[in-house]
Amino acid sequence: MFGWKIVAIYLSLGLGVAMISGLVIGRMNPVNLVEAWVFDIPLVHGEEGRVTWQARFAQGWSHVHDIVLKVAPYIIAGVGVGAWIHGYVPQDMMAHVMGKGNWWSVPLAVLIGVPMYSNAAGIIPVVQALLGKGAALGTTLAFMMAVTALSFPEFMILKKVMKPKLIALFAGVVTMGIIFVGYVFNAVM
Repeated sequence: MFGWKIVAIYLSLGLGVAMISGLVIGRMNPVNLVEAWVFDIPLVHGEEGRVTWQARFAQGWSHVHDIVLKVAPYIIAGVGVGAWIHGYVPQDMMAHVMGKGNWWSVPLAVLIGVPMYSNAAGIIPVVQALLGKGAALGTTLAFMMAVTALSFPEFMILKKVMKPKLIALFAGVVTMGIIFVGYVFNAVM
C-alpha cells in the first residue's frame, strides 16, 4: 500500500521511538507503579514446565481461534468506516483538517484516535480512505498509531497490571513519539 521506502522509514522510526521510549521509562524505574500481584506470579521450573508438542499445537489452534474471533469485528468495522469516509466525507474537508499544511493536524489526529480502538488490520481500510481523500501521510500514520497504541480499551487492559501514574507516563511518552513520527512523515513525504 505504501511502498518499500515508506515502510523502511516507518519501521526505523517506530523501532527508534520504541527503544527511546523504553529507555526513558526504564530510567524512571517505575517498578513501584506496577501492580503488586504481578510480582507474586510463581515461576515454573523443571518437569512441570514441559509441554508436549500435541498440547502446544492444541493451545496454538485455540489461540488462533480466539484471535480470529476478536479481530474479525474490527476488520469489518474498519472496512465500514473506510467505506463511509470514502463515500460521504468531502475531499476538501479531509485535506483541510488532516492536510500537510496544518501544524495542528498531527496532534488532532492523535486526539481523535485515542477514544477509538482497532488492531492494525482493522485500521488499514480507514487509512486507505483517509489517504484517498487527501489526508497527509504523516497525519494519517499518527492517527493509525494512536488508534492501535493509545486507545482507551488498551488503557483498561493495562490498568490490570499498571497503576494509573505509569499508564499516564506510558501514554505521554508514546504520544510524543507518535507526534514526532507524524511530523517527520509530513516533512519528508
